[in-house]
Amino acid sequence: MSVNAYAVIMAGGKGERFWPLSTAGRPKQVLSLVGGKPLMQTAIERLEGIIPPERVIVITGADIVDITCKSAPQLPKENVIGEPFGRDTAAAVALASAIVKERDPDGVFCILTADHIIQDINLFQTTLREAIEMAATEDVLVTIGMQVLEPSTAFGYIESGEPVANHGEIQFLRVKRFIEKPDKPTAQKYLDAGVFYWNSGMFIWSVASIQKALASFTPELMTMANNMEACVGTPGFASSLEKEYGKLEKISVDYAIMEKADNIIMAKGVFDWGDIGSWDALEKYFDKDDSGNVVIGEAELLDSSENIVVSDSRITALIGVKDLVVVQAKDVTMICRKDCAQDVKKMVHQLRDAGEYDGVL
Repeated sequence: MSVNAYAVIMAGGKGERFWPLSTAGRPKQVLSLVGGKPLMQTAIERLEGIIPPERVIVITGADIVDITCKSAPQLPKENVIGEPFGRDTAAAVALASAIVKERDPDGVFCILTADHIIQDINLFQTTLREAIEMAATEDVLVTIGMQVLEPSTAFGYIESGEPVANHGEIQFLRVKRFIEKPDKPTAQKYLDAGVFYWNSGMFIWSVASIQKALASFTPELMTMANNMEACVGTPGFASSLEKEYGKLEKISVDYAIMEKADNIIMAKGVFDWGDIGSWDALEKYFDKDDSGNVVIGEAELLDSSENIVVSDSRITALIGVKDLVVVQAKDVTMICRKDCAQDVKKMVHQLRDAGEYDGVL
């Protein structure tokens, strides 16, 4: 590859949807949920041959820097950046642009996350490599849109426009608009239309192109990036970041940039991809028993079917139940219907409001 590309992995999650196994102090990206390795380590390893660990930067919470470093020992510790508090993805992108620019003003970087499961690594790497080449040679913001396989309400969507010149094997399309998570009937319309793609949350751009967009649409974030660039690698970095972040409002990169820019190109993602957002998403990645149950850990099931059981440290027994998620972790047992798996986060908030949750567990 002709350009020195960087990867920025967003890992600021609080562990709420995979509670109680995942917590604010032990978020899901450091857990070995799929594949026997921490999700963070897997995310770095699938970049091998394109982006080496010394050019992989992780942006996470300041309070979980140490556990993040332990989950990805191949990363230089200085590449794990701790945000003093969350300001959503636009702030993290602006900060990343400053860090990469300080290292390479002509650099290109990819925004990735630690909770994706990608099984066709060769095709993923081909897509990423060609997207990097496009971002390095043109003033565009590149995203990867995934083929819509079902009317999912769990993802945002991208409406595609006309095709642009292919870069090798991968098809690139212009982007008409980004769309928030729809309701079920709308998602079905998107599936039927054939021109909509799931928003994967993966982006590729040059430092120059993303900072041009930041300056145009969110000048306060561009000011923060300029101020932080001079602090990268210095002892005052953390205190400066806390000061700068304290001035910012929370805003996602989709709202701040992607819904406003007119130079967005989408690489058509045709590799196998999944976003592990809640317990029910694990079904796809584990073998089921004859009754359709997924069991991780030790469990005994009698007359039970289509359940997901995660038993971290003891035997869990199910009798005569169906379509449940049951998770045992330390001193906590969590049970819900599979169709309520997205509500685990609400329970964490309820427990926190009641003073029963400290985020450590």
